[in-house]
Amino acid sequence: MRLSICLPEIPLTVTPEQFAAIAAENRDLRLERTAKGELIVNPPTGSESGRHNFRILGQLFGWCDQHPELGEGFDSSAGFQLPNGAIRSPDAAWAKRDRWEALTQAEKEGFAPLCPDFVVELRSKTDSLPMLQDKMQEYLNNGMRLGWLIDRQSKRVEIYRVGREVEMIEKPEALTGEEVLPEFVLFLERVWQ
Repeated sequence: MRLSICLPEIPLTVTPEQFAAIAAENRDLRLERTAKGELIVNPPTGSESGRHNFRILGQLFGWCDQHPELGEGFDSSAGFQLPNGAIRSPDAAWAKRDRWEALTQAEKEGFAPLCPDFVVELRSKTDSLPMLQDKMQEYLNNGMRLGWLIDRQSKRVEIYRVGREVEMIEKPEALTGEEVLPEFVLFLERVWQ
């Protein structure tokens, strides 16, 4: 028997093991866990955000398929246990081959204990920009090398890089993967539509 409940804005803390059990029982929910153990329940994105995220994932998949020796790509259903203890699920991610292969099979099947080298977050209408910016900073603090926060509402991209200030670009036509994802170019024309 399943029971649905609505929780008020009270932080609910869970251990990593409790989080894994809740996630296993509620596969249709998008769950995350903060470094403090607070459970975050993210509603599914609207169809419009899903459509644009699909365009981003398709381009990343194409690049990954051409360069399988470099690493592995992931969609928003993949959870990663960051070094700070948070369990996060970026909209798109990629990890270098050697880092991925260093994990055990059990680690790969669970919430992989690593921060992706590359992360994309696509802001949906219901997302709080400051919360997404904090999330991007958390990725950066935990080992991400390159991250893009794509905000369709303002048609702006924030680029996060190790050791550099966040760069903001107004309505770019394309983004490059720089040295992290060599030769990868994300074309944004259809994402802005």
